[in-house]
Amino acid sequence: MRDKVKGILKRLRGEIPLETLKRNGLKVGKNFTMRSECIIDYSLPWLISIGDNVEFAPRVHVLAHDGSLNKTSVKHTKIGLVSIGNNVFVGAGTIILPNVKIGNNVIIGAGSIVNKDIPDNSVAVGNPIKVISNILEYEKKNMELLEKRPLFKRSYRLENNVTDKQKKEMVEKLKDGIGFIN
Repeated sequence: MRDKVKGILKRLRGEIPLETLKRNGLKVGKNFTMRSECIIDYSLPWLISIGDNVEFAPRVHVLAHDGSLNKTSVKHTKIGLVSIGNNVFVGAGTIILPNVKIGNNVIIGAGSIVNKDIPDNSVAVGNPIKVISNILEYEKKNMELLEKRPLFKRSYRLENNVTDKQKKEMVEKLKDGIGFIN
């Protein structure tokens, strides 16, 4: 019964099951992960391709069409291909617009609006999106930060029954900046 209710809620939010999208032409590689409340354009899924080892954080939207001209004298919908390469992470709340290509080995920051192509090996963020570094620079910066900042074990996650004591410890250690969890 619970799964049925979840399915109904997903449909009400505009979420179409991945298998339905694939049956209608969406191309998806191996190891694709899509978190809750993601929406992939259900009206034109055959215009979208997603590579291997891609992860969508919650509330990612991928659009292959733009209906903004319908209320103008143009009265047509713009459409375009969307291509997402291999080894891509797309942060929460990101919107990917039609006619863009995201390369391989890319990180898209949360809340970004992807309105142009993103090259391979890039970290890109913002509205409109902007490349801020390459992957190697980003990894190096964070490896250096990892040496200096608090590191928490996976036991500090909700799904691993984190204790109230662990929660308080985490909050205290993060008051002066970022930390990491493995």
